[in-house]
Amino acid sequence: MKVVSLILHIILMSERNKESSNLSSPPEAETGALYLIPTPLGNLKDVTLRSLEVLQSVDFILCEDTRTSSKFLSHYNIQKAVSPYHQHNEHKIVQHLVEQLANGKIIALITDAGTPGISDPAFLLVRECIKNNIKVETLPGATAFVPALVNSGLPTNRFVFEGFLPLKKGRHTLLKQLSEEERTMIFYESPMRLVKTLSDLIQYLGSERNCSVSRELTKMFEENARGSLQQVHDHFKTKTVKGEIVIVVQGK
Repeated sequence: MKVVSLILHIILMSERNKESSNLSSPPEAETGALYLIPTPLGNLKDVTLRSLEVLQSVDFILCEDTRTSSKFLSHYNIQKAVSPYHQHNEHKIVQHLVEQLANGKIIALITDAGTPGISDPAFLLVRECIKNNIKVETLPGATAFVPALVNSGLPTNRFVFEGFLPLKKGRHTLLKQLSEEERTMIFYESPMRLVKTLSDLIQYLGSERNCSVSRELTKMFEENARGSLQQVHDHFKTKTVKGEIVIVVQGK
């Protein structure tokens, strides 16, 4: 009996010491998390259930354009505070956002369409979060170049994504380098510059190089124009071009 009593006494004292330790030392503050969430390219049904679930649970949402994102969020009855985050303000507010995350805030980042960080802001904030050991999670979802590549009929086993070509400085140097590229090449372009870019690609890659131009992906007037660079150039030269553009070009 004495042995049993001694064991019980030791256990009781151990539990009291734990309680005392917990009272004297406040619990460590939990760090927050940054969620990068893809949004539909055009068809609002192209969003994952998990994306909607996370957007409903975060403290607030960073948006490339709050007006554009508000339409999407309202469609799914997501009532969260929104704040602008774009290429013109990201350097100014990134440290403030990191501080909020470090203090436990859960933040989502969305763009007007597609996956954050793919020709849209996200890199700077992600890099700073990683430096500060803050959790970063990117959800899978819509990215314009993937359906455009698959739709093109060009090789998909090896490809290079170039995003938007430089407007002036470095443009022709890059095009000269790409003239030797053997992988399928993918570019983003605005409708106003599409014909000019196709002309430049003809100059450096040759008029007979196969390509595909996708616009208005997932929308009612989606178009995928396929053929040689010259054929596709001539097709768009005579018409008014609208919508976001993805150009896919065969490698050498």
